[in-house]
Amino acid sequence: MQDFDICLPEKVNIVITALQSAGFEAYAVGGCVRDSILGREPEDWDITTSAMPEETKALFEKTFDTGIAHGTVTVLLEREAFEVTTYRIDGKYEDSRHPKEVIFTRSLKEDLLRRDFTINAMAYNEKDGLVDIFGGLKDLKEGIIRCVGDATARFSEDALRILRGVRFAAQLGFSIDRETEAGMRELAPTLKKISAERIQAELVKMLTSKRPGLLREAYALGITGQFLPEFGRLMETEQETPHHMYNVGEHTIHAVENVRPDKILRLTMLLHDMGKPAYKTIDESGTAHFKKHALESEIIAKRILRRLKFDNDTLNKVTRLVRFHDYRMPAAAKSVRRAMNKIGEDIFPYYLEVRRADVLAQSMYQREEKLKNLDEIETLYQEIVEKGQCVSLKDLAVTGKDLIGAGMEPGREIGEKLNELLGLVIEDPSLNTKKELLKFLRK
Repeated sequence: MQDFDICLPEKVNIVITALQSAGFEAYAVGGCVRDSILGREPEDWDITTSAMPEETKALFEKTFDTGIAHGTVTVLLEREAFEVTTYRIDGKYEDSRHPKEVIFTRSLKEDLLRRDFTINAMAYNEKDGLVDIFGGLKDLKEGIIRCVGDATARFSEDALRILRGVRFAAQLGFSIDRETEAGMRELAPTLKKISAERIQAELVKMLTSKRPGLLREAYALGITGQFLPEFGRLMETEQETPHHMYNVGEHTIHAVENVRPDKILRLTMLLHDMGKPAYKTIDESGTAHFKKHALESEIIAKRILRRLKFDNDTLNKVTRLVRFHDYRMPAAAKSVRRAMNKIGEDIFPYYLEVRRADVLAQSMYQREEKLKNLDEIETLYQEIVEKGQCVSLKDLAVTGKDLIGAGMEPGREIGEKLNELLGLVIEDPSLNTKKELLKFLRK
């Protein structure tokens, strides 16, 4: 970690050098420095400077104001944009998110002091090297998320930092410093002031990270309770059944960890058993049952995704997968074709991944048989796709126009007859020819 190599992109260096040549300080700052030290490719390069916004604008031919009130000017070099922000001190925060005012300063230290975590409060240029006032390099080396200065003060300024801290820990595989954790626990209720869109973005980044299991810590710190209270009910619901070895919440976390880091899949696994607390019953032998919980899970999943302002495509796919996450079938070709039609060809491969992740988060009871069944279903699915067998109306060999041409009256009966013919083809794919299907129509 100490032998790091930060290589500034040529245009970033041009911007920094131009500011320095005019007598100002200028550095790459924040996440780009952190990622460079970690050997990761930075998504973007932020530049901070002692120059006032008007002074920055005077130095470059093409600029435009992107956040001039907060000191940010975008510099354009050959169609590439770079944000250059004046050192600043944030005024009082009144909404747990935005400062009421910002005060420009010529001091880099004061600018770094307002930043969230030590690993994001380092600056670099080729002339001065790394500026690390708050021990960010040490925390990177030790794998620690720690607030700059007082944790309570940092989280009071911007509540979203609470969720960002957990997300950074999840993405980087770091642990959270105890004082920082204490600040998160104390100020978790202020997350209610943060917009759903901001919460959604951080939740997705955390879920699709290499350590989504940090949901457990987020729950223990009272963080998930602010925007996902339903998850708390899962953590309190036991599963007294041979098929399970965890409570519903722990099962959910393991299921999320067992599926690849795709947004749709990870959201599905997070939400797939949300209906279990409401649908739990215990029989005379003391065994728990959760019959038809998938339907309630779908309703709750839809409510949560709408509350967190997810787009319609995500909502549609995730809720369908939640509805069918427990849909089982024998390993027979016609059963698989029927399931592809019912679940949807577009998400059927996802359905298989969801089922597998669910099984792997259960107990060892009948696990081998369950996985064997899934392997056989997957093989049949691949064969159905390779043979181009029909499982939906779009691939049926006849259309409504064909039925009208064969003598049927236009109307609702056309759709009913097409679905009837589709049912025949799903049972026997060899019937999917215009000749064969029109024969059935004449009968």
